[in-house]
Amino acid sequence: MSAPKHSSVTQSFSARADLPHTHPLASYLLQLITIKRSNLCVSADVTSTSALLKLAEEVGDSICVLKTHADIIDRFSERTITGLQEISRRKKFLIFEDRKFGDIGSTVQKQYTSGPLRIAHWAHLTNAHIFPGPAIITALSSAATQTLASFNQSVSTEISAGTPRSSIESGDSNNGGSDESRQIGDYISKGHERSGRKGSIVTATTTISQTYESSPAPAGLSRTLSVDYGEDDEERAAALQELGDPPLARGLLLLAQMSSAGNLMNPEYTAACVDEARSHNDFVLGFISQTSLNTKPVDAFLSFTPGVSLPPEGEVGGGWKGDGLGQQYRTPKTVVAEEGCDIVIVGRGILEARDRRREAERYRREAWKAYEGRVGK
Repeated sequence: MSAPKHSSVTQSFSARADLPHTHPLASYLLQLITIKRSNLCVSADVTSTSALLKLAEEVGDSICVLKTHADIIDRFSERTITGLQEISRRKKFLIFEDRKFGDIGSTVQKQYTSGPLRIAHWAHLTNAHIFPGPAIITALSSAATQTLASFNQSVSTEISAGTPRSSIESGDSNNGGSDESRQIGDYISKGHERSGRKGSIVTATTTISQTYESSPAPAGLSRTLSVDYGEDDEERAAALQELGDPPLARGLLLLAQMSSAGNLMNPEYTAACVDEARSHNDFVLGFISQTSLNTKPVDAFLSFTPGVSLPPEGEVGGGWKGDGLGQQYRTPKTVVAEEGCDIVIVGRGILEARDRRREAERYRREAWKAYEGRVGK
């Protein structure tokens, strides 16, 4: 006789958003997932800023999270961050930097907050191994708190808006206005045009006092999320506007299980990850895992699952398959409906598609259908 399923497997995402032990950022994400009807995370395994922003524009409407690898982006810069944040706010998705921290506390703090990447300044989520010991969690949590506190300051900001040229199009001084820089400006400008906003030729220098709430609690929605938005784009857009921006918070995912063949994350290691997550649930909101790891009544963790793929459109397929490099794939139905995972992570299945926007929608529909089947909708 199989063990009964944990309540998180059978509860709706909207119900889980309201649970008292749900991390504030996870609560926001669960509300976002419900409104967008998307439990899809796309892995942006691209190597240039222009490619990253182009992908974000193409798939942003279909995803709840975009997973980045900032350390493979050539000439990663403030323009990369600004462009990605702008699309994230407009398309409504969280940013997850797949850094996989795994070092002593003082080192990971510097990796998280400093250097050219400054991950804590722009990524809502990141992840870590616990093989260095549990201090890696407290070190990253402390660094996140200090980073967010540093946002409470007055800054002098030059604001400019114009058509047809943006500040991004001018390029870095060391690349002389490269084609990539012009493309970045194009993606952001086109995004504004699609949303009905046109720039005016105005340049102003002003001093802005930035004040953020120290509490990470999201505002949430005044309406109930039990409503099924279906394909009603107007209702969904209104709900997204009401939901607003994410809370000023950071969250950590622990690498508890992997999808690659022969990995060394045995059951004892996975159990240790779960124990540490419970001890640090003010910062750890979930896992990278191949199955749901919630077992105790108070567990409210999210499971993000890589190694997800669909057969080509029109074909029937399933089960495990590989890429010849150790990666193993399963379908959204297997991962979400059978294993109880929450968010599917898809990379090459979408990146290599001829029409990535359409393929992202296909994965979104399949993952959402698997979720609805799981919770009995």
